[in-house]
Amino acid sequence: MSNEQYTGARILIESLIEQGVDTVFGYPGGSVLHIYDELFRQKDRIRHILVSHEQHAAHAADGYARSSGKPGVCLATSGPGATNLVTGIAAAAIDSVPLIAITGNVAVSLLGKDSFQEVDITGITMPIVKHNWIVKNISELAGVVREAFVVAQSGRPGPVLIDIPKDVTTDAHEWQKSKTLSAAARRFSERSNRHTFTEEDIDNAAAMITKSRRPVLYAGGGVNISGAADELRRLAERLNAPVALSLMGMGAFPHDHHLCTGMIGMHGTAASNKAVQKSDLLIALGARFSDRVTSQVGKFAHHAHILHIDIDPAEINKSIGSHACISGNLKTILKRILAKLPAAAETGWNNEIQEWKAIIPKDHHRGASLHPRFVIQKTAAALGGKTIAVTDVGQHQIWTAQFFPFRSPRTFLSSGGMGAMGFGLGAAMGAKIANPQTPVALFTGDGCFRMNCAEMATLVRYNIPVLIVIFNNHTLGMVRQWQHFFCDSRYYQTDLDDRGPDFVKLADAYNVAAHRAADEVSFLAALESCRAELAAGKPAVIEVIVNKDERVLPMVPGGKPIDEQIM
Repeated sequence: MSNEQYTGARILIESLIEQGVDTVFGYPGGSVLHIYDELFRQKDRIRHILVSHEQHAAHAADGYARSSGKPGVCLATSGPGATNLVTGIAAAAIDSVPLIAITGNVAVSLLGKDSFQEVDITGITMPIVKHNWIVKNISELAGVVREAFVVAQSGRPGPVLIDIPKDVTTDAHEWQKSKTLSAAARRFSERSNRHTFTEEDIDNAAAMITKSRRPVLYAGGGVNISGAADELRRLAERLNAPVALSLMGMGAFPHDHHLCTGMIGMHGTAASNKAVQKSDLLIALGARFSDRVTSQVGKFAHHAHILHIDIDPAEINKSIGSHACISGNLKTILKRILAKLPAAAETGWNNEIQEWKAIIPKDHHRGASLHPRFVIQKTAAALGGKTIAVTDVGQHQIWTAQFFPFRSPRTFLSSGGMGAMGFGLGAAMGAKIANPQTPVALFTGDGCFRMNCAEMATLVRYNIPVLIVIFNNHTLGMVRQWQHFFCDSRYYQTDLDDRGPDFVKLADAYNVAAHRAADEVSFLAALESCRAELAAGKPAVIEVIVNKDERVLPMVPGGKPIDEQIM
């Protein structure tokens, strides 16, 4: 097999298999015709999932990666196929997801001539990838694929893109399996993964922590990505310190642990937000201080020293100034800090944290025919503690973060920084393919689901048993909520009453079992029926009728300190 001549298409597929890729999500077209021919030839060695839209190929690869920790791979043709990936690539970039996007392009001789379905996809995606390549010479293809996987996974993970002109896929060149990286790939890996901190940095951090009497741990998505959940728990228990979680940090710390105060920020709990504002030391772990967390920067944690630990030095001092920082692998750094700390630390927190945890918005427990809290908690109980919960973006996203009992990393998948409506169904099917033995539930809204409902065809085609729970309030709920609070209830272009569709009939058109629930009894019956569908390897839908003015609370109005919440 060594030194045998392969086409570029064959080299690409062999290179993906060499990297351990078992699934590619994509949609065919003219410029990737020969890649698809090779996928057909190698279909016993690598699986292809045909989506209904390229954007959802990117989201599916994203969900595959977020839930498994392995890179996800998506494939699209040139022109509109390539540009349809952009939203998914951007969502992966801001949430630090290792994604390999592969696009076709016109032949090298036609580049730059406004040829049919030609776009400069490397130029378009430059701001939203860690790196991208256009491979104009077949001799470079295998090396570029190897380098792409190194770049996507090294340091702070993220998306990369490989653009391959059509004639490169038909050219022939020798190929042999190799674990040898190019010099550039080796340098990148070494630079991204080397320790950039010193023993003095660790000593200073340990001294700050030991001196503190009211420390708070602010845990972000970096805890999940680095596999540092155990170290986070050990540190919290050592310090007897409350743990506040960003949206991307959900699952990094068990929701039912007595030190967990829940989400922080715009829709954070009273306990998390008040604790941060009263702390004397805020230890940020794999978190980037997004505006949805900090709100008014000048009054965020204004009594606290800030210790910021993150793998990406660009995030340190970007939004919030730190008094001390360490840049590097979070799991490694926490182990080093823990070794420097006493077995137990005194704390200045008395009963305040528990008192603040008891502050619950009335809306969470008010009377309703069917409250989102009931739906989410009963779904979690029915599917089990290992369930991967996926969301689209909007009210249902925050309800899921508030009410789902997350206990483990990589069990909450949501478009955090990008906030991409339509993310959910693709991500859910990617997560299920990566974790076939784990239940997967998508919580979505009526507005979001209309952006991705065609992927029900994908679920049916490949027998992907995902439970879809649609919160139907006949409106764009989060925007309507903002219009209520900030626009004197001038509701405009958010009402969906006359837009349809009938989701039960729509699901039936795709041959997906569907139920409609308007109260607790009908929901529990629907949930039981759906469990039977899932057990048979089939997807299922429950449309949940929700009051149009059901709100997400607490909420911090824009520009206000995070402890000034609407409850």
